Amino acid sequence: MRKKILALMLTVMIGSAQVMTVSAAKSTDELEQQKAQTTAQLNETQDSINDLESKKEAITNQIGELDAQLVVTMAAVETLKTDIANKQTEIEETQQKLEAAQQDQAEQYEALKSRIQYLYENGGNTAWASLLLSGEDLSEILNQAEYTQKMYDYDRECLEKYMEITQQVSDYSDQLATEKAELEASEAEQEAQQAQLQNMLAEKKATSADYDAQLADMQAKAAEYESLIEEQNAQIQAIQEQQAAEAAAQAAAEEAARQQEAEAQQAAREAAAESNRQSSSNSSSDTQNSSSNTNSNTNSNKNNSSKTEDTSDNVSPSSGTGQDVVNYAVQFVGNPYVWGGTSLTNGADCSGFIMSVYAHFGYSLPHSSSAMRSEGRGVSYAEAQPGDIICYDGHVAIYMGGGQIVHASNAKDGIKISSNAAYRTILAVRRIV
Repeated sequence: MRKKILALMLTVMIGSAQVMTVSAAKSTDELEQQKAQTTAQLNETQDSINDLESKKEAITNQIGELDAQLVVTMAAVETLKTDIANKQTEIEETQQKLEAAQQDQAEQYEALKSRIQYLYENGGNTAWASLLLSGEDLSEILNQAEYTQKMYDYDRECLEKYMEITQQVSDYSDQLATEKAELEASEAEQEAQQAQLQNMLAEKKATSADYDAQLADMQAKAAEYESLIEEQNAQIQAIQEQQAAEAAAQAAAEEAARQQEAEAQQAAREAAAESNRQSSSNSSSDTQNSSSNTNSNTNSNKNNSSKTEDTSDNVSPSSGTGQDVVNYAVQFVGNPYVWGGTSLTNGADCSGFIMSVYAHFGYSLPHSSSAMRSEGRGVSYAEAQPGDIICYDGHVAIYMGGGQIVHASNAKDGIKISSNAAYRTILAVRRIV
C-alpha cells in the first residue's frame, strides 16, 4: 500500500512538471515573438540611422563644395574690384592724354589759321607777284616758292597727325570704358552668385542640423530597443534555466518511479518464488525504450543563368577643330546675355555659352567658369590658339586668334567679339580640342 501511494505521488509530480514545462514553453514562445518584433523595429531604426547618416555625409560634402565655390567667388569679386580700379586709373590717364592731344590740335589749328589769314590779307596773287619781282634770279624764286609749299605741307601734315592722335586716344578711351563696363557686369554677376551660394549654404546647413536632430532621436530609439532586447533575453534565459531545472527534477522523479516499480516487481517475484519453490526463479529485465526523431532538411541551390544585354548608348566621338569651334561660336554674336542661361539663341551666360558651343562638337563641359579652369590641358597665353578657353576671375571666353575673343559679355552687350583678350587678368588658358 505504501508503495502504491509513493507511485501515485510520483505520477502527480511528473504531471505537474509537464504542466509547468508547457506553461514555461508558452511564455518562452511569446517572449521570442516579442523579441523578434523588437529586433525588427531595431533593424528598421538602424536602417533609418544609416540612411540619415548617408544623407548627412552627402550634404556635408555639398556644404564643403559650396564653401569652396564661395571662396573662389569671393576671391573673384576682389580681383574684379582690383581690375576695375586699375581700369579706372587707365581711363583717367587716357583722358588726360586726350585733353593734351586736343589742346595740341587746337593750338596747331590756330597757328594754321593765322598763317592762312596772313596770306589772304596780303593777297595771294600780290604775294606771288612780289615774290617774282623781288627775286634776283629764277632759282631764288623757286627756292622761296618751294619753302612756302613746304610750310603748307608741314601745317597740313601736323594737323592730320594731331587729328589722328586725338582720334586714337578717343577710341582707346572708349575701349577702356567698354572694358570697365564688362568688368563691372562681371562683378555684379559674381556678387549675385556669391549671394546665391550663401543662401544655398544656409539651406544646406539648416538641413544638416535637421538631420542631426533626427539622428539623435533615432539613436535614442535604437538604444531603447537594444535595452528592451537585453531584458527579453534575460527573461528568456531565466525561463530556459527554470525549464532545465524542471526537466532535471522530472528526470529524477521518473528515475525514482522506475526504481520503485522495479522494487515492487522484485518483491512480487520473491513472493511468488516463496509460494512456488518448484518453479525456477524468473529473472526480470528492464527494457528501456528510447526514441529519437531525426529531421533532415535538404537544401538545393538552383543556378539561374541570366544574360545581360549591353544597352550602353552609342556616343559619337568628339570632333571639330579649334577654328571650327570659333566659326560656330561667332554665328551667335548679337544674341542676348542671360545669367544662368545655356541657349545660344535665347540667351546664355559666359560659361553657358561656351558649354553649349562645345556641346555641338560632342564635348561635355561644366556650367561653371571656375570649373572650366580644370578642363582640357593648360597652355600659356603666348601659345593660345583659336578655340582655346580664356579663363578670368568669374568669366570665360573663346579665343579667336590675333588677340580677339568671342564671349557672352554682359546683359548690356550680349554675345560679342572683343579685340583685346588681355583686357583683364588672365588666370588660365585651357585647350579642349
